[in-house]
Amino acid sequence: MPRRGRSLLSSSLVGATNRGRVLQTLFDLGPTSRVELARQAGVNRTTISGIVQPLLDQQLLVEGKPTSAREGGGKPARPLWFSPEARPICGVLLMPGSIRTALVTLEGRIRVEHEASLPTAAEQRAELIEGIAACIGRTLAAAHRPPLGIGIAVGGMVDTGRRAVVMVNLAPALDDVPLGTELGRRFNLPVMLDHHPRALLVGDRWFGKGRGVRDFAVVYTGEVLGGALYLDGHLHRGPGGAGGELGHTFVQIDGELCRCGRRGCWDTVATLGWLRRQARAAGLEDPDAIDARRLAGLAAAGVPEAAALMDRYARNVAVGIANLQQTVAPNFFILHGDVVGGGPAMIEAITGHARRLVPPHPGGQMVFATGEPEDRAALLGAAGLVLSDLLRFPL
Repeated sequence: MPRRGRSLLSSSLVGATNRGRVLQTLFDLGPTSRVELARQAGVNRTTISGIVQPLLDQQLLVEGKPTSAREGGGKPARPLWFSPEARPICGVLLMPGSIRTALVTLEGRIRVEHEASLPTAAEQRAELIEGIAACIGRTLAAAHRPPLGIGIAVGGMVDTGRRAVVMVNLAPALDDVPLGTELGRRFNLPVMLDHHPRALLVGDRWFGKGRGVRDFAVVYTGEVLGGALYLDGHLHRGPGGAGGELGHTFVQIDGELCRCGRRGCWDTVATLGWLRRQARAAGLEDPDAIDARRLAGLAAAGVPEAAALMDRYARNVAVGIANLQQTVAPNFFILHGDVVGGGPAMIEAITGHARRLVPPHPGGQMVFATGEPEDRAALLGAAGLVLSDLLRFPL
């Protein structure tokens, strides 16, 4: 007797896929009618009602006020959007010496924030973990409903498979810490963590200027330099979360010695350390406090040394971007960190240098945008890590 064949796709998997399409459409388009959700998800009106109603019952979604548009010639459309009463996500930004935590709504709003200083020395590891847990605990206690999970943006190398911190150059107490396992055990919640620049990208994808974009890159500048890639609708990660160390790609053969022990890294010519050394050499006032914001202000005030240094800084940032563009051509770049403080003048300088460094090609010109302020962007991105995992979105 022939065996009865099994369906390749179970009804539960199809349902989860359709639900994911509906929610992704809302993130991409904003408040949206049932008719448009059905069109975007490729389902009929009966099916969309079956998807949407449980989400309304769970207070994940809420109906807005009727609009003048009519669904199929019937009653006025009531756009759907994320409910302010939906379960929040705890976003965490973990950097050398500090932690910031926040409750993030599915609308991308930050409701509650806490911060604390943390020890960094290797022998203070137990104290560090307790400090992290205490700060997260204060934030979770402020939630009106049980949070969906905890997402952590880490300013260092991570192993996303093990949900562990591998190494943080300026905080050895974090090295080889299985943070996801430890926090998951303490709080009985899903815990996701990733490299800080990738978290910035995830925040841009769900809540910022990357919404609905199929290909883009994030570049972060500051004390360190990093980046991330979103290609053909997917966040690029190497095995175990490797990659994304753009600051340690090479831009100068046998150039300046980097903190990583190698020479010529992009990090050596496009971070605040380089900028402040050059400001001192140029004779600018208070060079150890210089950043893109102050530099742009001095340049606008007519200080020629500041204008020249600002142009060099912009070009050094653009060199690495040009290499990235020549390799994978994301075309759309979202900038975060220090250079954003330089305002339109800095962004225009980076844009001009990058376009001059990359020859014309059929894909069109590079476009640059600026992301949310650094801490807010990272907290949103950390929350987005949990969101992506729970909804099985292709990140």
